[in-house]
Amino acid sequence: MNKIDKNVWVAVITILVLGLILFIGFSKGKTGTLISDLTDLTDQSSEEVSDTKTVKKTSEKALTYGEALIAYEGKRVQLGMDCQATPSNLALKNNTKIMIDNRSSLVREVEVGDTRMTISPWGFKEMTLSSGTLPITWYVDCGDSQNVASLLIQP
Repeated sequence: MNKIDKNVWVAVITILVLGLILFIGFSKGKTGTLISDLTDLTDQSSEEVSDTKTVKKTSEKALTYGEALIAYEGKRVQLGMDCQATPSNLALKNNTKIMIDNRSSLVREVEVGDTRMTISPWGFKEMTLSSGTLPITWYVDCGDSQNVASLLIQP
């Protein structure tokens, strides 16, 4: 086997090993932010929240992360690695649909008002904020962190 053939085999094996590493990391949900931003996340069920704090599943097609970023521009609460919220204060009209966005590699237990939800790593949830009492402020809790964001719901 000559030197060129050996170099070709080394290159092929290197590419296969890298591909296998990426596949394993991707399938275990251990991807970085760039990869996760481009993928269709699987735990994005749509939820509606009313002032009675009931959660109903809707039959709408789940959005990809990229589609959700566009649809919820200005109506998204992003939770970072330490459950810090961006933005931490948001004023919304009653019956506004929002996005709660988990940008960490951990499963997050999130509470908006009295409604609890679980958001997968790098996942998000959609929900409609609705209250019969206006204006009202609902707080967002993330894991053990309390009041990481406040949502002012107004007429």
